[in-house]
Amino acid sequence: MALKLPGQWVWDSWFAFDGQNHHAFYLQASRALGDQNRRHRNVTVGHAISSDLKNWTVVADALTPSEVPAPDSWTTWTGSVVKGDDGLWWMFYTGTSREDAGERQTVCAATSTDLMTWNKVEDLPVAAADERWYKTLAAGYDNEPFRDPWVFKLPGQNEWTMLTTAGSIEAQSRREEAIMGVAKSADLKTWTIQPPLGGPGQGFGETEVFQFEIVDGVPILLFCCGSQWLSDERRAAGEIGGVYSMPVAQDLSEVNFNRATLFPDTSLYASRLVQNTDGDWNLIAFLNNVDGEFVGELCDPIPVTADPVKGLVPRA
Repeated sequence: MALKLPGQWVWDSWFAFDGQNHHAFYLQASRALGDQNRRHRNVTVGHAISSDLKNWTVVADALTPSEVPAPDSWTTWTGSVVKGDDGLWWMFYTGTSREDAGERQTVCAATSTDLMTWNKVEDLPVAAADERWYKTLAAGYDNEPFRDPWVFKLPGQNEWTMLTTAGSIEAQSRREEAIMGVAKSADLKTWTIQPPLGGPGQGFGETEVFQFEIVDGVPILLFCCGSQWLSDERRAAGEIGGVYSMPVAQDLSEVNFNRATLFPDTSLYASRLVQNTDGDWNLIAFLNNVDGEFVGELCDPIPVTADPVKGLVPRA
């Protein structure tokens, strides 16, 4: 059954596999807040375990915000988990601080030996927007998007790559500023910010929760976008936002968001591609708005495959 909590809304998630069990990490907030829009600033990172991606056992929360002053003194938002070359688990997540009125987003990190107990690393944040390419508060912008870090190794590469949500300094309007932030690291500790991938004016004002995977032989870039950040052209085509994907070069040498296609189920948002123990790919996302009401729970795994033109599609 889906991961539905009676007392909390659940939304963005990310996953790790320890060789026996799947670990789901997810944003959660109390339903007692009443207004679901308040959840974003009253959030912790929950944790649940499953052997089949369907039946989940909730365990102790993974992360909470730090005390002031800290780059994550207000929120601990979406991230990803990887196992380092030395066997240590790393969680990269988004931090916002009360000192910046929550308008500056940076990448923070924590480590664990067992995926259960997490210790934040010193000298946070580990990565932040570079004003040469990305919107920053220091450069005079009213917000600094650099969030949802997806950390992985590209095929054939030894260094680590980080993809983030980011905003372009070259955009002509808020509705077209979406680009993909990039950083590189040899050891997961020290990160060098790179120029962005994609460009402003490619159909989106905001692209969130990136993931790169090779699905059944097709390199796929996965992300999501809300209806308010779609271009006029996509709105005119009848799109209402949701989960998007597109085939890309295996080395990410060419990224053009104009090629992105919308996943058929538009009730889903902030999806992840997760392999089961048989190696089959599944999509797991949170149920967003159904019949005008916010749901706030994770869906059951949806079997998917990839088409070299259409991107991610349900598997028959």
